[in-house]
Amino acid sequence: MTNTLNGSVDGGSAVQTALAARTPVAAAPTARPRTPRQRAGTVAWYVGVILVSIVTVAPLVWTISTSIKPASEILSGALSLIPDNPTIENYVRVFDEVPFGRYFVNSLVLGIGGAATNIFFGALGGYALAKLRFRGRTAVFAVFLSSLMIPGIITMIPSFLILRSIPFAGGNDILGQGGLGLINTYWAVIIPGAAGAFAVFFMKQFFETLPDELGEAARIDGAGEFRIFALIYFPLAKAGLAVLGIISFQAGWNNFLWPLIVLNSQDMMTVQVGLASFVNNYETAFGPLMAGTVVASLPVLLVFLFAQRYIIEGVAHVGTK
Repeated sequence: MTNTLNGSVDGGSAVQTALAARTPVAAAPTARPRTPRQRAGTVAWYVGVILVSIVTVAPLVWTISTSIKPASEILSGALSLIPDNPTIENYVRVFDEVPFGRYFVNSLVLGIGGAATNIFFGALGGYALAKLRFRGRTAVFAVFLSSLMIPGIITMIPSFLILRSIPFAGGNDILGQGGLGLINTYWAVIIPGAAGAFAVFFMKQFFETLPDELGEAARIDGAGEFRIFALIYFPLAKAGLAVLGIISFQAGWNNFLWPLIVLNSQDMMTVQVGLASFVNNYETAFGPLMAGTVVASLPVLLVFLFAQRYIIEGVAHVGTK
């Protein structure tokens, strides 16, 4: 019996070997030679990428170079990227001539405050539009989308008048008259963008990628809607919330026109508004201006470097819906 089994196994192996030997082996595909047109296209692509990179990076390199040049060298060798006598005098002037440290703190408060309010209210609105079924939901979402198409400059005057007429704020009476309301306060910058249309739209798209069964199971257990949002969906949306927070912080940090309108005290000015103090009707202090620009760019650059992984993860998560 054992011999028979061994013979069968050996015979089967022999047959398989013979079949494998007779089966022609497919030749490895060889790379087709590239045509002159394909080579020209590749060269043009690399040339275009290099030119775009130079155009993108050159202003940053020039800014850093100008920030460490003395005043005489800035005017005589404006196109020279390597300073002959590098100095940090311009950085010293930035903090000596204007309260740049105070501007820096103001921008941080407004950037972090705007990011926090956008994260919370944007997530709350996005959750309501994505997971709750109520009459008029489509119309509300359409209004939010329509507001994205309205230029911000159109709503500046109405927003200013509303903030100035807040009752019992800034010396106002019950009718919102007699004082400045919320003008020249942090709230004047934070409140108008506390629940931006983009934040609600972005988080709605993100929450729609999460399963509805989680909320339904929690409702069966007797959980309320806010508890479902806070304990179940909010923690699952960390990637999207991180992206929204980064975008909101960058927008708040780089904001110039609205803080210039509603903040009229020097102690309340932001970094972007403070940089304008180096430009007047008679001259522009290019050295301190470029030094202040470099300092003002550091927080956003650091945030992007440390959070780019979350940006890619969050955008990819929303894009897979």
